[in-house]
Amino acid sequence: MNLLKIFQITGSGLFAQRIRLNIAATNIANSQVTRTLEGGPYKAKVVILKAIPLSKKDPNLKVVKVEKIIDDPSPFKEVYDPGHPDADEKGIVKYPNVDVITEMVELLSAGRAYEANLTVLSTTKSMALKTLDLLR
Repeated sequence: MNLLKIFQITGSGLFAQRIRLNIAATNIANSQVTRTLEGGPYKAKVVILKAIPLSKKDPNLKVVKVEKIIDDPSPFKEVYDPGHPDADEKGIVKYPNVDVITEMVELLSAGRAYEANLTVLSTTKSMALKTLDLLR
């Protein structure tokens, strides 16, 4: 396999996992935000990834692309707290639809995938350098 293809594949994986890490961290950071600039509570974000063939010649080799980042369609959490400044006339406060435990799992998963891509990149680099040493 061409080394450049390996670098393209792992590079796309690193980029996608970095986006996943950033979105999960953003979701956790905003898990208690009841008022945003758009109005209403923060809406959790979800990263949609897509595998795309690297070339037409070899459709089995794929890179990962961030297709889009969407708002999570799940409902907001409603809590009765009449003293809260964002409570409605019934005393209900809408909190973000962020499940912190799910986001922590997402952070761990994306972190492990990022590490795996780094390992592939490091191993490929090491193999290429050893090959060059042998050719001297």
